[in-house]
Amino acid sequence: MSTLARWARAEWGLLYVTVRGAIAERRRRAIPMTIGAVCLTALLHFVHSQSWGYGFVQDVGAVRAEDPLWPALLRTPLSLFVPALDLPVWGGLVQILLVFGIAEICLGRWRTLAVAYAATLAGTLYARVGIALGPGGLLGLPASDAYVVDTGPSAAVVGLAVFLGWRYRAYVTAGAVILAMVVEVLVKENLAGKEHLAAIAGVLVLCAVCALRAVRQRRSTERAGSTGSGLPPIQS
Repeated sequence: MSTLARWARAEWGLLYVTVRGAIAERRRRAIPMTIGAVCLTALLHFVHSQSWGYGFVQDVGAVRAEDPLWPALLRTPLSLFVPALDLPVWGGLVQILLVFGIAEICLGRWRTLAVAYAATLAGTLYARVGIALGPGGLLGLPASDAYVVDTGPSAAVVGLAVFLGWRYRAYVTAGAVILAMVVEVLVKENLAGKEHLAAIAGVLVLCAVCALRAVRQRRSTERAGSTGSGLPPIQS
C-alpha cells in the first residue's frame, strides 16, 4: 500500500466505512432529512427567482444584520435553505447532499441540524457584532454589510465539514476547510467569507465543549471503576 493510500485510509477510513455501510444497507432511507433539505432548497430557489415569490422568501428566510434581532432569529432556521441568487444553485445542492448526507449518517438527524443551526447562528450574530465594531477593527464590518443577506446554507455546510473532521479524526480535511475559508477572506474580503469564519469559530467552540464533556465522562467512569469493589460498604 502506497503512502498516499495509507494516509487516505487513516484520514477518511472511518468515515468511508460508516457511510458505505449505511448507504449499502438502507440506500435513500439512510438520509431522509438530507433529501428533504435538498428538495426544500431547490424549491425555495425556484420560488425566490420568481417575481411573485421573491418577496415571500425574503420575508420568511432572508436574514440581514439590519433586521430586528427576534424576527431575524425566527427566520434563521429557514435561512439555512435559501441559496444566494447570484451563485449557481446546483453547487449548493451538491454541497448539501454530500455534507448533510454524510453528517446525517455519522451524527444522526438531530445532531446534524443542531450543528448546522449553531454554525449559521454564529455567522448571523457575528454580522451584528462586526457592524457594531465598524470597519476599522480586525473583526469589524462596514455599515453597508447590514443590508447584505446572510450566507444561507454555505455556513452550515462549512461548519458541518469541520465538525465531522474533528469527530472522525479527519484533522487534515478539517484544517483544509478552515484554511480555504481564511484564503477566501484574504482574497475577497466580504461578509460571506467572514461569516464562514464565524461559523467555524462557533463549531470549534462546540467541539471543545463536546471534548471536555467526553473527558469528564471518561474520568467519572474510571473513578467509578477504580473505587467500586462489588462489595457493600462497611457500616460503622
